[in-house]
Amino acid sequence: NAFPRAGGRARFSPTRPLPPDEPVDEAYPIVLTTGRLLEHWHTGAMTRRSRVLDEREPEAAAYLAPAELDRMGVTSGNDIQITTRRGSITLTARADQTMLEGMVFVPFAFVEAAANLLTNPALDPFGKIPEFKYAACRLSPA
Repeated sequence: NAFPRAGGRARFSPTRPLPPDEPVDEAYPIVLTTGRLLEHWHTGAMTRRSRVLDEREPEAAAYLAPAELDRMGVTSGNDIQITTRRGSITLTARADQTMLEGMVFVPFAFVEAAANLLTNPALDPFGKIPEFKYAACRLSPA
């Protein structure tokens, strides 16, 4: 196997990550990240129609480290409000041991959760990819 280049060898170019367009600050001290769940992928257009998958994860939740829930004075199952510079949504909090403190994860396959109302549409200057995976937010009990 060869790469489609002269000599058939790959060419690697090092890169340095750019800082986020919207770093955390005093007003928005938590990192919001979005993504998929095992049960729901793409936009949920097909998986949300699957009764088996939708029964397993029927609604969006906000996934946080247990220490973040403690800091807010809420427990898993309580509603919290997530606010960015673009909007606010309310979701049920879910303790997740794999989440880092200072972060909240929201799945985007739930139209009723509207995670993309919160995300930052700023474009990477090179790849022109929107910064949907990182936004500064604040959390509060709902």
